[in-house]
Amino acid sequence: MVRGLFPRGHRKPAHQPVPFVVGVPRSGTTMLRLMLDAHPELAIPPETYFIPRASKAWRRAQEPRRSHDPVEALAEAIAGFRRWPDFHLDADAFRERVRARRPATAGEGIRCFYEMYAEKMGKPRWGDKTPHYLRRMDVIHELLPEARFVHVVRDGRAVALSIKDLWFGPSTFEECAEYWVHRIDEARHRAKGLPHYMEVRYEDLVRQPETQLRRIAEFIELPFDGSMVRYYEHVDERIAMETPPTEVAPDGRVVSSEERKQIITNVSRRPDPTRIDSWRTEMQNPAERRAFEAIAGQRLAELGYPPSS
Repeated sequence: MVRGLFPRGHRKPAHQPVPFVVGVPRSGTTMLRLMLDAHPELAIPPETYFIPRASKAWRRAQEPRRSHDPVEALAEAIAGFRRWPDFHLDADAFRERVRARRPATAGEGIRCFYEMYAEKMGKPRWGDKTPHYLRRMDVIHELLPEARFVHVVRDGRAVALSIKDLWFGPSTFEECAEYWVHRIDEARHRAKGLPHYMEVRYEDLVRQPETQLRRIAEFIELPFDGSMVRYYEHVDERIAMETPPTEVAPDGRVVSSEERKQIITNVSRRPDPTRIDSWRTEMQNPAERRAFEAIAGQRLAELGYPPSS
């Protein structure tokens, strides 16, 4: 599914297209992020999460009973966000940048962050990879009309094995199936109102990386560069530049820096097509497969994923 024309009522954005990589967590969004980030013209930071928060801060500051400066509110919503340390940017320098810009809209203020990050990386263009934004694509489009959404879809059974029991994931295969189906359906529902949305299958990206990356590059109006296919050659040094600090999980558990880094270790290797169907051997209990497919079987079939038996 690719949508790239401007429907009636949509205006062509004044800024260069920017990719927003979204998807159910553990669907290959980090791999695609690093592929795109390997391009000499494009910088994509770690997951941001702050856009809805910044937009809300901007709106609330303008309420008559508050009379706060929306510029200050937006700058603080971004620089004061708990994930700010992930970006390794100077918070005070960012606040000064936003104040100097005096943005007229929340979107203009949000762009200050991405521009600052791209400058740090020595690149002229920027993008985003935050899986959760698949639930906020309509909001992001209103703020940043230049956003072009790339939804990475992966076999839900592989997703379940990868996400189950992580600090941010469901804890049973039934819950994983419900989670996966709901997120896929929600993304497709929100995509109906977007002028720029495409889906790419994780499996195709692994088997045919150059073909799929050329397709994505065309979608975001970025000249194809072979470094995207060879992203793994420099991924260790790229990841080393953004060592994440500890994080407090929703259940209150402290997640260490090493634990956060551990979940992306596979992206430091060349994509391995032989691992695509590893869920068939790793999901050893037939009851687990049946439980997942009883809930997600229809969506699996619609997306071209065959049943396990």
